[in-house]
Amino acid sequence: MHGEHLLALGWEHSISPDREKAGDLRVSQQTQDSDSPEFGPNQWLVDALREQWREDPSSVDSSWAEYFSAKGSVTTDASPTESPSESSATSPSTPADSAAPPSGTATQDAPAQQADPGGSPAPAPSSSSTAATSEPAQGASATSDSTTSAAVPAATSQPSKDSPAVNAETAKDSAASTQPAVSTTSDRPAKVPTTTAQIPAVELREPETVKLRGPAAAIVRNMAESLEVPTATSVRDVPVKLLFDNRMVINNHLKRHRAGKVSFTHLIGWAMIEAITEVDDMNNGFDVDEKGKPLLLRREDINFGLAIDMPRPDGSRGLVVPSIKAAQRFDFQGFWKAYEEVVRKARAGKLTMDDFSHTTVSLTNPGGIGTVHSIPRLMQGQGVIVGVGAMDYPAQFQGASPATLAELAVSKVMTLTSTYDHRIIQGAASGEFLKRMGDKLLGKDGFYDRVFASLRLPYQPVRWVPDNPFKHTTSERLARVMDMIHAYRVRGHLMADTDPLQYKVRTHPDLDVETYGLTLWDLERSFPTRGLGGKSHMSLRDILGVLRDAYCRTIGVEYMHISDTEERAWIQQQMETPRKPFDKGELTHIMDRLNSAEAFETFLQTKFVGQKRFSLEGGEAVIPMLDAVLDGAAHDGMDEVAIGMS
Repeated sequence: MHGEHLLALGWEHSISPDREKAGDLRVSQQTQDSDSPEFGPNQWLVDALREQWREDPSSVDSSWAEYFSAKGSVTTDASPTESPSESSATSPSTPADSAAPPSGTATQDAPAQQADPGGSPAPAPSSSSTAATSEPAQGASATSDSTTSAAVPAATSQPSKDSPAVNAETAKDSAASTQPAVSTTSDRPAKVPTTTAQIPAVELREPETVKLRGPAAAIVRNMAESLEVPTATSVRDVPVKLLFDNRMVINNHLKRHRAGKVSFTHLIGWAMIEAITEVDDMNNGFDVDEKGKPLLLRREDINFGLAIDMPRPDGSRGLVVPSIKAAQRFDFQGFWKAYEEVVRKARAGKLTMDDFSHTTVSLTNPGGIGTVHSIPRLMQGQGVIVGVGAMDYPAQFQGASPATLAELAVSKVMTLTSTYDHRIIQGAASGEFLKRMGDKLLGKDGFYDRVFASLRLPYQPVRWVPDNPFKHTTSERLARVMDMIHAYRVRGHLMADTDPLQYKVRTHPDLDVETYGLTLWDLERSFPTRGLGGKSHMSLRDILGVLRDAYCRTIGVEYMHISDTEERAWIQQQMETPRKPFDKGELTHIMDRLNSAEAFETFLQTKFVGQKRFSLEGGEAVIPMLDAVLDGAAHDGMDEVAIGMS
């Protein structure tokens, strides 16, 4: 009996690798069969439900059970679709499913198993003997369960010296064979342990029906009508570094005069209007007559539509597109004011029907919220709508540091799209329109000169010049920067704004960065300054800012002719050190001095009519200045001040 038990266990252990191969083949077949495209990326969940259904058909929903039954997914011994031999060959999960050899065969081979003098486990039979013993096992399937169950108690009651090791390996193989079948060629997640019975039932709520009225209904109607317009789209990328730099110059000047602020959309919209005046096909429209015949509308006035995103009280957002009528008749300042007036009316909810009618072209700027590329809808009657994308560095440079970007002369890029009515505008015209628009934003036809002149900026705009890092060495560029700093100290007063009654562009060749071989690409590069502004190194942009604030604003100073080095250095330090802005208390004191001076001037003019005197009119700013000088003199211990008049 002892040898019979060893033989039974040894035979069972010998067929375990074959059964594992058969199990792997079964898993592979299941994986291949389950890779159905009908469930897409959710196929792994369907496979998990199928395995769960095989273990307990009642644990899944009835619809899934019906689906799996229709697909014939049952592969267990109880399946009516498998033959007994297939069930025995492909089911390595439990010992009860395995067929043991007849007892006679085990008794006949027992002496061979006991003949090993070393007491080591019996070697596994060859594949031929395994196949030979498996045939009577299949023939005796009716008594296999009883034979196996009888062999196991016998082994338990009469263990041999080596039986624990054999039992351990057998238990290991049996545990491995009972693990869930998971494909080794798939990266889908492991089987979800949660069953559908554990998921609570959720009652779906019916959606709320809201009737669209007013502007929302108009948007629906306009979008439906826009589907009838056959459109095409042209795309162009434009570098925007020059746009950034010139906008910075404009807004710094407007800030000093408290005159508002210019946005990117103002400049882009104005470039669009100028480009349409040169490629006038983009302003055309399409219509049909009373007989349904197509008509081309050649329009002279450009009614510029502006898409404005409006927040609503309930937190939602709406889109309105009012238009600026005959926008080509303005200069840039007039267009800027009209633009701001339309936006103000839209924010206040005071737009009228006339503001929405007769729009010929439109501009939308989703780039303000990060959209890189937009193809908006074209409304009936319009010729073109331009979409402006976000301004950012190209994707391949977004991980670079600012110093690397400056050294490589990498500019931010903006994507422009022109969506046009293809019935009346062809692709070549749209491409030429975007080219003209891009050239204007690069300042190639004096675009920024006209913008600066309309805003009365007394400076020349920044010019687009290709970077040439090999034209001058690093040491040569450093020397040129020092020459430019010295030129501002000597001749900066020639660009000072000392004439409030007359507008003129103030420039001098010695104060132009191009004279020293510097370009807009050098603005972000760092240079040594020898203490300018209290810093040893600054970017060229900051260097120019300090020099122009010191010598080219409303105060002109000329001091480099002073022979005393200490005096010259003191004046230089005082002029080039950035001044702190006045706080609220200082501004209130200055306003009080100005009001007192104006009140005293009014008193003298009304009390002493016709008397000859020196008037303060036009020179009220001298009073706060004298007040500051006298206050500082008193704190420094000066005893007496004498004021003379010429």
